[in-house]
Amino acid sequence: MPESKRKDSEPVLHSSASSSKIDWWTMFTDPKFLASPYAELNRIREIAPIQKDPVSGVYFVLGHPEFRRMATAPEMGRDTRLWSNGWSSPENSRNDPLSYELFSTFQPQMTNANPPDHRRMRDVYEKAFRQTDLQVFRPMIEEECRALAEAVPGDTPLDFMEAVANPLARNVSRKAFQIPVELDEDLTRWVAALSLVGNIMMSADQKRDALTALTEFRCYLRERIATGIDDPGDGFVGLTMTALADGVMDEDEGLNNLVTLISGGIAIATLVGNGLLALLRHPDQFEKLRQHRELLRPAIEEMLRYEPGGSFILRVAIEDYRCGEVLIPAGSLAIGLVAATGRDPRTFEQPDRFEIARKANPHIVFGAGAHICIGKALVRMTAMALFETLMDRFERIDLAGDPVWWTHRSDQHGLHTLPVKLGNAR
Repeated sequence: MPESKRKDSEPVLHSSASSSKIDWWTMFTDPKFLASPYAELNRIREIAPIQKDPVSGVYFVLGHPEFRRMATAPEMGRDTRLWSNGWSSPENSRNDPLSYELFSTFQPQMTNANPPDHRRMRDVYEKAFRQTDLQVFRPMIEEECRALAEAVPGDTPLDFMEAVANPLARNVSRKAFQIPVELDEDLTRWVAALSLVGNIMMSADQKRDALTALTEFRCYLRERIATGIDDPGDGFVGLTMTALADGVMDEDEGLNNLVTLISGGIAIATLVGNGLLALLRHPDQFEKLRQHRELLRPAIEEMLRYEPGGSFILRVAIEDYRCGEVLIPAGSLAIGLVAATGRDPRTFEQPDRFEIARKANPHIVFGAGAHICIGKALVRMTAMALFETLMDRFERIDLAGDPVWWTHRSDQHGLHTLPVKLGNAR
């Protein structure tokens, strides 16, 4: 945007991209970085908010205003088939047939579509994910939170991720999509394997596991749709059935959309795990929240900004795109580094401070523009219900050891274990 047309309230976009000598791919696999990436990302962002990796040609976007503008620009889309040297390129079908098969099979869905196909598919599910329509799930979510809180032993150290966060994410997804409890083991395995598809550092074994999980998951959903046990137009599977019958989506699109929506529960687990850790590391803020429950909604937003569960948001240039003086050529991949955008001092005052009453908090953890996360309201609703339940039931929650962060993936920032002690159950 020319300076003459810039609004006074908008941060100034930097004028050039840096082709620095940062070894991005080594950094993204460093356990220390994966546990706490903020200081290093802050340092890199100060060099330039948009950085081009000369090895891969990928543009990394660390600045908040730069990525918000990019994420909403019509020149930037999500169809990775347009990435000139990407997973789904014809050349990759010869060089890396395993990756090509996995990503090509999983490609047809709204997450990976550009207009008008994206809107065509998103319209099928959007109404069900609106805040008012999601209220039908509130009693189920609150009951799941109560059951998990009542099941954990008081005054005994436990792993919060194993005992609460992960089961909550699985159970809410299973019940929202009416998946039988007998499939819990399969569902856990499918979601674990498929959640790595966004990890750009996937190993060959992980790709094989993901392809197997995708095949099995799609087979289950295909058989379920064929049996007609779901009422057409009712529930997420029923909405898919109607869209298939009306020719709004083809089978690949319908199955892949359901797989992705069901697998999205990982966002619940990372939010409640990362969020609780942030509160435990800032006891003054936790006490403030206990005393002022009305701050829970902004507290959830601060958890998302301060310790985001998602690390990457992808965009592919449909045509040449200019952000300030930075030209991103058509066919290029741009990756928004979420942790960096949420600590940008041009947008956030005292960005390294965890403040549950933060008033201006325009984070982009769920993305922005047409591709903003369709399930964001369900994730927020579940997190709010759990924190309300925990504060109601336990007078004290304390760390009981050092947390262990995921080190097997670069695209998600989540906890493997979170040792806590829940005290004085009521």
